[in-house]
Amino acid sequence: MTSRSRFAPLDVVWRTCDAVPECLGIAHEPYGRCLAHLTPAEVAAFLRGLAPGQSLDLRGTLLSEDLITRVLDGVERRVGRARFDRAVFTGPARFGEVVFAADASFDHARFDRLASFYGARFLCNVSFREARFQREFSLHGARVRGHAAFDHVTVRGDALFGAALFGGPGNTRFQRASFHRAQFHGFAVFDGAVFHGDAAFRSARFHRAVSFRDADCGASAEFQGAHFEGAAYLGPMRIARRLSLAGVRACAPLHIDTGGCRVVLRSAAVLGRLAARLSDAEIDLHGARVAGLSDVTRRSGRLRVTSLDGLDADALTLTGADLRTCGLGGLRRPEGLRLRECVFAAPPGGLGLRLGWPPVRWWSRRRVIADERLWRGWGAQGSDGPAPDPARLAVLYERLGPGVDDARVAADFAFGAMEMRRQGSPRGLMRLLLSLYWLACGYGLRAGRALGWLALVAAVAAGAVCWAAGVRPPDRPAVQRARVGVVRPVASFSHAAHGLAG
Repeated sequence: MTSRSRFAPLDVVWRTCDAVPECLGIAHEPYGRCLAHLTPAEVAAFLRGLAPGQSLDLRGTLLSEDLITRVLDGVERRVGRARFDRAVFTGPARFGEVVFAADASFDHARFDRLASFYGARFLCNVSFREARFQREFSLHGARVRGHAAFDHVTVRGDALFGAALFGGPGNTRFQRASFHRAQFHGFAVFDGAVFHGDAAFRSARFHRAVSFRDADCGASAEFQGAHFEGAAYLGPMRIARRLSLAGVRACAPLHIDTGGCRVVLRSAAVLGRLAARLSDAEIDLHGARVAGLSDVTRRSGRLRVTSLDGLDADALTLTGADLRTCGLGGLRRPEGLRLRECVFAAPPGGLGLRLGWPPVRWWSRRRVIADERLWRGWGAQGSDGPAPDPARLAVLYERLGPGVDDARVAADFAFGAMEMRRQGSPRGLMRLLLSLYWLACGYGLRAGRALGWLALVAAVAAGAVCWAAGVRPPDRPAVQRARVGVVRPVASFSHAAHGLAG
């Protein structure tokens, strides 16, 4: 490195141009100057030495549109190992349909005008780390077989990645597309893009709308800590493993449409409307903040909710969600939750025997939340929030009830609130009254139980009346004949005397 290289950054390891002290362009032998500072004759000699598939080393070089076009034509738009680190493209950089047969690096490069890689093919790895694009950046229809790094890039214009292909069939471990801390000031379009490996957008910032319609991710799509200032359309897209939106901040509507994977929204802050359409998926909303009218809907298959602990939602509607193992005790505002066509847990069916009172119980098939199953020890997976107790569960049932659209489920929640209040009452008059209320009519919610008691009381009363009245099968009474008294006249003395005489 020459003495002039003292103006270069510390990570510049090549010999810089001798023409201008501030020039970081790599010096070409035997001239000692970069391509931009060669004479026309020297440039012509350099171009005559190019061949298809040859490596290009233009690190730190100032490249005009005409110069980069002549270089690409010299290699017939097929480049071997390409090094454009810290290069400055003063005019439009058109790499359309260029084939990069080996690794290509554009780290810290600056594109003052259009940067187009439309239909380009990268047969190995490509890196754009900390590159700056002052205008549009297009990789539409490009193919990257290896790892693609766009970490810390800044795109002032629109970023077009539609129909791009990252990776290929086979081992996806080294086929990752990374956009860590990328800055997209214009529209970002990934419609129809295919990621065979992971698509990592950790801590990326989208200042305008971003779209992933019809995108395909063969592994995981990671947006941890991303910031969406414009509308985000994450789907419809296919994700094989996980869609991670943990810690994201969305200031505009966030649309999610995917399936067959796990969706993580832990500690996410969605200040716009959240609209999630999921199929055969799991969703985790632990500690999320959801503002406005939002909804999470099961489109098909099963939608399992794994955690709602710490969820703070103004008006969130869950439609078709499976809540059998999801605790609801950690909700910050249970009244802000709307439950439609959801699946809840149930008590163990059939006859139950125990040592307490009553010794025999017949459990009704009512809907219960997972927190009650955990408290009763029915083997359900509970939440990782506060430990459930009857008093908290009674209040929780009451606050959840108005948000249930099914009248039968709402009645079961009202029953559960009274049951938890009875179980949480100390032994005394209040508990006795609640127990009698439960036993008589199921807190006014079990009409069959009241009718049964009424029928039993009626039967007992009828039996008592019959017994008291002495109504028994009577014996056959004997037939008594009427006695007829015969009165005979007394004979007179004269007749008797006459008879004696005769």
